[in-house]
Amino acid sequence: QVQLVESGGGSVQAGDSLRLSCAASESTVTSYAMGWFRQTPGKEREFVAVISWNGGSTYYSDSVKGRFTISRDNTKNTVTLQMSSLTPDDTAVYYCAAETGTASSSDGYRYTRLFPDGQVDFTAWGQGTQVTVSS
Repeated sequence: QVQLVESGGGSVQAGDSLRLSCAASESTVTSYAMGWFRQTPGKEREFVAVISWNGGSTYYSDSVKGRFTISRDNTKNTVTLQMSSLTPDDTAVYYCAAETGTASSSDGYRYTRLFPDGQVDFTAWGQGTQVTVSS
């Protein structure tokens, strides 16, 4: 199955910006939606943003809308999350995710949601990168 590797996490101050990147091992991801999720200890993995296969559509959670921007470069098999105006509430492990066209999950987690453009079924996940925002 496709491997996803995140980079760009770190520790920043409130109000700062940070850019996360995710590189996929296979070009098959260019045919599917990709996204970002985040998780804090003891909580469920939370949807952050999704981008369609061609980058034509993006959707965000209400908590990040207007502050985060998702983009992708299908020539490099990468997806990026530009985060700005960060707050301590954004502290979490951030996961890159991708549709694969299969029902098999890379880590046992599967997230399915209906967006205006159609249903997205995330089954491939990166290992996560820590983002810490201090006040």
